[in-house]
Amino acid sequence: MKVLVVGNGGREHALVWKIYQSDKVDKIYVAPGNDGMTDLAERVDISASDINTLADWAYEHKIDLTVVGPEKPLVKGIVNEFEKRGLRIFGPNKLAARVEGSKVFAKNILEKHDIPTAEFEVFTEPENALEFLKEADYPLVIKAEGLAFGKGVVIATNQAKAEDAITRIMEDKVFGDAGSRIVIENFLEGEEISVMVFTDGENFIPLEFAQDHKAVFDGDEGPNTGGMGSYSPLPFVNEELQNRIHENILKPALDAFNQEGLNYKGLLYINMILTDMGPEVLDFNARFGDPETQVILPRMSTDIIDVFEKTIDQDLDNMQIEWDQRAAVCVILTSAGYPLTFDTGKEIKGLDDLNRYDNLLVFHAGTTKIGDKFYTAGGRVLGLTVLGDTIQDAISQAYGYIEEINFEDMHYRTDIGIPTRDFID
Repeated sequence: MKVLVVGNGGREHALVWKIYQSDKVDKIYVAPGNDGMTDLAERVDISASDINTLADWAYEHKIDLTVVGPEKPLVKGIVNEFEKRGLRIFGPNKLAARVEGSKVFAKNILEKHDIPTAEFEVFTEPENALEFLKEADYPLVIKAEGLAFGKGVVIATNQAKAEDAITRIMEDKVFGDAGSRIVIENFLEGEEISVMVFTDGENFIPLEFAQDHKAVFDGDEGPNTGGMGSYSPLPFVNEELQNRIHENILKPALDAFNQEGLNYKGLLYINMILTDMGPEVLDFNARFGDPETQVILPRMSTDIIDVFEKTIDQDLDNMQIEWDQRAAVCVILTSAGYPLTFDTGKEIKGLDDLNRYDNLLVFHAGTTKIGDKFYTAGGRVLGLTVLGDTIQDAISQAYGYIEEINFEDMHYRTDIGIPTRDFID
């Protein structure tokens, strides 16, 4: 089997790594990929967003299965283009991917089908949004409607911060057209978790839960990023809570998608929050989470190709996923200044020395190789994932390994794996 993975970040490196383990796979291609993946896959110089060229290339090279990592090609309709050519591809179609591409679309579905979520208002004009702020209660959450790569959400603790967010998103267009409309919603307090499910449109299988640390600094301070680290499993999610999430969120959401005619097949990732009133949905995502994928896939014992194929063939009712019972922690190493401005081209030292650790996986996100040396080439540079007997064991080892790697102005959080609230038993 020949497999094409679309994307170039740490999530895609984790997907390539997992796919490589399948006995069914003879060759993996990645478009465009990064230099850290080349020991597992052959790079194809086509942008992940160039969906027509990708579809033509896959048809010409007789690719048996394509797996899409990032959200942008899904929202643009890459699945539709591949299916037009009779190609097998894992991911939701263009209409279904709107659950991530439009926060307004997603919130309207949640409201219509009585799925727990924060109360919200939608604004297309900054003047109306600014007027709304005068009578609002704080804190508020302000979201750009479209894709902003995990950075389009602002928690405003007062009116001045809310006004600044609206000005930057709607007038300064810091997220481009993604900020033409905004959602302003009530702030929900609780522990955020990431819940991903494989769904074939009729059946679904939840993956192990994870938590993503989004803010750039320790203690969840600073602006949101694409993710500074993650861990799995979640010690505060017991069987009772899992059942509640299943019955109150997952099943109603997928039933709602069917009633809305979305024909959702692929991976659904729900960012939700555990409030004192129960779990509530923050937003939907139409793809694997990043960096959550870097802790979940290393814990998956089942051949992922089997899961992809049964999802496409609407046969998930005959599928079970087995899990490694060890804990996984991923710490993201970033360039200083991320997610705002940052320099690249810094030599990464110590990578080769990490190869001696059997329980460590290094996933490349923003790197490039010149000669026999790696250099930084993005905001998020590397993800270091450690498997340990417990969460604390994995945390301790991860931060020990980090001491052996460095590049100029390297930044990382020192509290990955620690829940943000102490209300947990």
